[in-house]
Amino acid sequence: MPAKSGTKQIAANRKAFHDYFVMEKFEAGIELTGTEVKSIRAGTVNLKDCYAQVKDGQLWVKGMHISPYKQGSYFNADPDRDRRLLMHKREINRLGGRVKQEGLTLVPLSLYFRDSLVKVELGLCKGKKLYDKRDAAAEKSARREMDRKLKEANA
Repeated sequence: MPAKSGTKQIAANRKAFHDYFVMEKFEAGIELTGTEVKSIRAGTVNLKDCYAQVKDGQLWVKGMHISPYKQGSYFNADPDRDRRLLMHKREINRLGGRVKQEGLTLVPLSLYFRDSLVKVELGLCKGKKLYDKRDAAAEKSARREMDRKLKEANA
C-alpha cells in the first residue's frame, strides 16, 4: 500500500504473498453500504480467500467477509455478498484480458482508507508452486538467522 498522507490500512491479505507472485498492483474503489463502512472502521473485515473477477464488463470482489455492524439492525447487508470494485472501464478490460490470456489471478492485497474513501489494493498475481513456497520459507529463515548473528556480533 502506498505510504501517502491520509491513508490508514484496515486489513492486509498476507496469505496472498505466500500463495502468489504479485506481478502488478492496482488501486480500486469499492461500492459499500453505510453499515459496511462503519463495520470496516471497527476493523471487522477478512480478506483471506477472497479474489476479484471481471464479469460482464464489471469488476467484482468475491469472498470478502465484512461482519455485520452491531447497531445496524435491518440495514445490514449480507456479510459475504459480492461487492463491485470501481475502476475505469479501460483498466477493467485490460485486466480481464490479461487474466484470460495469461492465466493470472486478481487478488485483493489490502483494504485501506484514502482520506474518507475505502480503497482496495488489487494484485495481478501468478500462483506459486509448492517448491516456490519452500524456497521462500528457507530464504526467510536464513535471513532471520543472519540478522540474529549480526545482533549478537554488535552487542
